[in-house]
Amino acid sequence: MSLSSLLNLIPLPIASLLAIPMLSSWSTSLNLIFLSLAWTTLAATYSPLQLELIGPFALRLALYILPSLIFLIFDIGVPSLAVEFKAQGKWGIPTNQKGGKRKLRRVAAWSVANVVMCVVLQAAIEFLVTDVLRMKSLLLIKGSRWGLNHLPNPWTMVKHALIGVLSRNVLQYYIHTNLLHSPSGGRLADWHTNWHHSIQVPYSFVANYDHPVCHALHRWLPLYLPAIALRMHILTYLLLVAFFSLEETFVYSGYNVLPSTIMIRGMARRTDAHMLSEGDGNYGSVGILDWCHGTTLGKDVVEDLKAEMEKHDVEEKTGRAIDGAGDAASGLADKIKSKTRKGKGRK
Repeated sequence: MSLSSLLNLIPLPIASLLAIPMLSSWSTSLNLIFLSLAWTTLAATYSPLQLELIGPFALRLALYILPSLIFLIFDIGVPSLAVEFKAQGKWGIPTNQKGGKRKLRRVAAWSVANVVMCVVLQAAIEFLVTDVLRMKSLLLIKGSRWGLNHLPNPWTMVKHALIGVLSRNVLQYYIHTNLLHSPSGGRLADWHTNWHHSIQVPYSFVANYDHPVCHALHRWLPLYLPAIALRMHILTYLLLVAFFSLEETFVYSGYNVLPSTIMIRGMARRTDAHMLSEGDGNYGSVGILDWCHGTTLGKDVVEDLKAEMEKHDVEEKTGRAIDGAGDAASGLADKIKSKTRKGKGRK
């Protein structure tokens, strides 16, 4: 199936919602109007259950599965070029790793299966709650104001998104350390080791290659639980799904040329170290909790921040900005004094 035919599977209202970032050069007001129209169309076209099934699947397809497939085709199609961008050199090419093409097919198939499983599981929970138990939806999917579906309050959306990001990273770290890499984890730890850590050098599909139970605990629940605890608006939840889909795609890519030096490259390097060491440290890709608990392997997140600040001369630029602000304030004060003196002279 071609890329164009895959994209044609995404309904037009969903596609219009995904296209919003491309309009960033337009005015904020026009973007908000476009978003409002897209959301109104979506809410009117689909039921809450359909929105909770189609939305996450479309995002996971567009921002994780397809980019991971493109990266994989590049790696195995032109390995002589791809190796130049791999942090681990030739061992970063999936077909050069243990198990070869057979292992690669297994990893890609289970990764996609786990992604689809969690989307279906979420929709099944929504069906149980709303259609069987006749309760309100766990996420705020269709609200009404004067009888119309409306966008979430911007401040609430930002607040819930920040809480969702923090909660997900905290839950992932402690689930990873206390269940998946701990003797007390029992079968979960064994499954995680035998599945996820059977790969030592990551590529994007490895992000979601794990035993289905471990995958649900480590990748899906840390985002879904805070979302239902806060009863996030579905748009906020979809925003987080999109963000973390891109994070997984790039952080597990194995490439050393990545966007956002201050975050993504450091996260990718820590993920590489975690996989190469078979789980001896770096249990959170962000690295803050690893730094707090002393489980960092290699350079920690603080060193990354310092290096980034030095690279971009943050202190020097800040000093120049402060000096410039001081000069501007002094100039303004001189003008005020001059006008005051002229006024007194006229009197």
